[in-house]
Amino acid sequence: MAQPAYDARALALRLIDCVLRHQRMLSEALGDEDVESLPPEIKARGQRLAVEVLRHLSRADAAMKPYIQQPVSPPVKAILRLGVVELLALDGAPHGVVNAAVGLTRRHQGTARAKGLVNAILRRVSEDGREAWDKAPAQRMPKWLRGRVGGAFGNAAASAIELAHERGAPLDLSVKGDAAALAEAVGGEVLPTGSVRLAAGTRVSGLPGYDAGDWWVQDAGATLAAKMIGGTGLRVLDLCAAPGGKTMQLAAAGHEVTALDLSGRRLERLRANLERTGLTAQVVTEDALHWEPEAPFDAVLLDAPCSATGTLRRHPDLPHVREADAIKELTQLQAQMLDRAAGFVKPGGQVIYCVCSLLPAEGEAQLAAALERLPELERDAGAEDLPGVPAEWHAPDGGLRLRPDFWAERGGIDGFFVAALRRRGDAG
Repeated sequence: MAQPAYDARALALRLIDCVLRHQRMLSEALGDEDVESLPPEIKARGQRLAVEVLRHLSRADAAMKPYIQQPVSPPVKAILRLGVVELLALDGAPHGVVNAAVGLTRRHQGTARAKGLVNAILRRVSEDGREAWDKAPAQRMPKWLRGRVGGAFGNAAASAIELAHERGAPLDLSVKGDAAALAEAVGGEVLPTGSVRLAAGTRVSGLPGYDAGDWWVQDAGATLAAKMIGGTGLRVLDLCAAPGGKTMQLAAAGHEVTALDLSGRRLERLRANLERTGLTAQVVTEDALHWEPEAPFDAVLLDAPCSATGTLRRHPDLPHVREADAIKELTQLQAQMLDRAAGFVKPGGQVIYCVCSLLPAEGEAQLAAALERLPELERDAGAEDLPGVPAEWHAPDGGLRLRPDFWAERGGIDGFFVAALRRRGDAG
């Protein structure tokens, strides 16, 4: 279905095909040469449409199912799904949406004969599809993930998490100065944990204070790890630091920060973020499994590589790309990096471990295994008692367990596990 040039709808179909048929992340597909050369407004709208279709696949299929009498080809089904989502999720004008879908169908020899079918189905959906759409469940997580999430938190929680994924994510800002003043300036809400929250889709670069570097984009859940580091003016190592949200938090809190990451490309973005915000850190491009510091640190923050299953509300493409068999390799890497982090910190210092994952294997189980494997570490439970954190976020055996269905009335929060550890011994 590729063409030399795309409008936003054609690009959306290209992106959806990349995810569903080729198991490629949207971010990767958007980096293709012919896509990168498109005007920014087409790329942005095409990506938004693709994201909405991926969020609503099951509802779209339910809404058009009564009007499909025989199987349709995958390209035609993609056009129908896009049209249904535009009609019922995005409230598009029926005439314009149907005409656009028919136009997309005409463009290619393989789909042109289905133009009458697409026209008829979408017209019926626009008239009578709302009830089936509303009754359908939210898009389900893949079986391997839903089974693990349901086993850990219950099937009702799994359904609530799926509904949170469908709703998407608002925009959270971390603020260098007065959060209340920024919230008033941008029309946002100060969350109990201190972040400023705005509606999804807010144009970031147009907000007051962007050019001055007064704030940066960071999910409220992602801020909690850096807040567990006590004291001021500490030497802190931020492992797997890019793109830099936690680095900026630590630097803004007055710490002397070393930001380490394996990816030089991602560290370029970190450097740009530091420059915009006027904050400083020593940036190191190294593999944490082999790098050796000149001296131990007062604290180490490890944001470990993980399945990223806590971010599905932002990345609905991820379930179609990630496979269950990758989890074992990830948990092994997390354990190795925790061992390294423990060796980087001085006696009496802290190790903060976090992952943006919903899976206990990457969170609660890693904490338990680390405490058993590393006798030099102990829980630093007091560091986990953070202002604004509800009691239900505290995991029974230590750490904070965040889920996307928490704070539902405020727009949810990314799924995270965060835990504070301390190296035994005298800090002096």
